[in-house]
Amino acid sequence: MRARGASVTDIAIIIVAADDNVMPQTIEAINHATAANVPIVFAINKVDKPSANPEKIKETLAQMNFLVEDWGGKYQSQDISAKQGLHVNELLEKVLLEADLLELKANPNRKAVGNVIESSLDKGRGYVATILVQNGTLKMGDIVIAGTNFGRIKAMFNERGQRIEQAGPSEPVLILGLNGAPQAGDNFHVLDSEQEAREIANKREQLQREQGLRTNKILTLAEIGRRIAVGNFKELNIIVKGDVDGSVEALSDSLIKLTTEQIQVNVIHKAVGAISESDVTLASASDAIIVGFQVRPSQSARKLAEKDGVDMRMYSVIYDAIEEIKSAMEGMLSPEIKEEVTSTIEIREVFRITKVGTVAGCMVKEGKVKRGNKLRLIRDGIVIYTGEMGALKRFKEDVKEVNFGYECGLSFANYQDLKVGDLVESFEEVEVRKTL
Repeated sequence: MRARGASVTDIAIIIVAADDNVMPQTIEAINHATAANVPIVFAINKVDKPSANPEKIKETLAQMNFLVEDWGGKYQSQDISAKQGLHVNELLEKVLLEADLLELKANPNRKAVGNVIESSLDKGRGYVATILVQNGTLKMGDIVIAGTNFGRIKAMFNERGQRIEQAGPSEPVLILGLNGAPQAGDNFHVLDSEQEAREIANKREQLQREQGLRTNKILTLAEIGRRIAVGNFKELNIIVKGDVDGSVEALSDSLIKLTTEQIQVNVIHKAVGAISESDVTLASASDAIIVGFQVRPSQSARKLAEKDGVDMRMYSVIYDAIEEIKSAMEGMLSPEIKEEVTSTIEIREVFRITKVGTVAGCMVKEGKVKRGNKLRLIRDGIVIYTGEMGALKRFKEDVKEVNFGYECGLSFANYQDLKVGDLVESFEEVEVRKTL
């Protein structure tokens, strides 16, 4: 999302809080702006707070090789307070100065072209798209194509929600009239006729379908071999629905990155809009769970999900969705069996009893031995036998446990070769939940 934002801007204003530090997401935004060769102006915000330290921020930026003009570098910066409106005009002047140096030009007397910033499905208005005009002038009634979607513009709104008739270069505008929600980052163009737009959209859709089939992961012999080697290989199928295309894309990418050697995460369908009956039907057929971000299922979809036993999860924070899916994946992993040694026992006498077998008279040297523990026989430091416990007694009485420092009678199930001086290690097997 940040990479797309950097690619459509002429100048990037990077805002850093003066009472905090340069955070990882800020570093990511700086890197995207640098990669797109976009000039950067740093706005150091919250300078009105007592704990503000703008010089510390400039020092951190200098360590990242972003030297501001105050420190003899090439990057412009301005200390501001957005809350109180301090020095905001000075910041705008620096942005205008940067724009003058770039000599930005556009032709308003041509058909509009630009980028899709965001798109969504509005219950009352249908599909709406927020677009940025980069060249030309966009007018009411223009036929627009963006990706595989097209339509005649029925209404246009500016950033304040006011109806407008046209939008020139560098103007963001919300448009109504497209037949679907284009993907954020798609380019849009104005065409002469609706028929031409439909033909291009159909060709793009067919090409997209063909590319999708080519890029589908084919199950090769090597992949089958890898899955067999891994053992309990599992797959988690997910359907993602969201309020806007940017959120759907970000959530889908984050979920796919959760894939491990043991569990493959597949986003089998992603789209903008409420959770519908067709989503539930697809989830039921493919054993998938439905993840909704800022959307809710229709009443009929909810009833069908309850009937078919389809799991639907609703979220308002992307990180919550990622954490919960990660926890669910950890639950799919087979638990790891870990041995915990409970006691060390020394054999001091060996008794051969008819119809019973060999019984060892022992002393518990460490820990506590319990009935049901598994036993390991050690002779001269070498493990001779590992198996089940036959019996655990004290004074001919069966007992549940024997503590450190007490004597006991002990026998192995189906093993008789016990000798004086052997050590016996008792242990229990504990299931430990695997984590990703």
